[in-house]
Amino acid sequence: MSAYRPFAGGLLILGAVMLGGCNQSEFSDLQVFMEETRARPAGAIEPLPEVKPYEAFTYGASSLRSPFQPPVRIDLAQRERGSQDIRPDEDRTRQFLEGFNIEGFEMVGVLSNQQGMQALVRGAGSVHRVKIGDYLGRNHGRVTSIEEGRVDVVEIVPDGEGGWLERPRTLSLPERG
Repeated sequence: MSAYRPFAGGLLILGAVMLGGCNQSEFSDLQVFMEETRARPAGAIEPLPEVKPYEAFTYGASSLRSPFQPPVRIDLAQRERGSQDIRPDEDRTRQFLEGFNIEGFEMVGVLSNQQGMQALVRGAGSVHRVKIGDYLGRNHGRVTSIEEGRVDVVEIVPDGEGGWLERPRTLSLPERG
């Protein structure tokens, strides 16, 4: 250990000589700039802009027609009248697939076993199994039949005059070409 002590001391002296040997005139322009900068009056910092608080927005048009679907033209003279006998069961427990528009579902296949046929429909982010009696779509759509290439659904929709109409819909397997 004593052999390294003179070497470390020599390095320390050599470093001090090198730092002391730096020419002060090389940095004279830097010193002038720093003195001028310090001599300037201090500026005022602008205050931060006022942050407006976030206002929550509730989307209220989810039950209206999608703007991406063509409007349905209704001839008022020939329009079918609803019935007071037809009415959705508001007391039943809602199923998961009733939270999505029926236009967002696509039939992708059929499964068959001892319990009967089940259709595979894609929508709501994944593929789901549906059987006869299940509900899907926002308009109380109930699956009424499942065949090899199609699923029949009957929706119950308001007629606009206090009655209700049954509207048949079909989900078909897409043609593969």
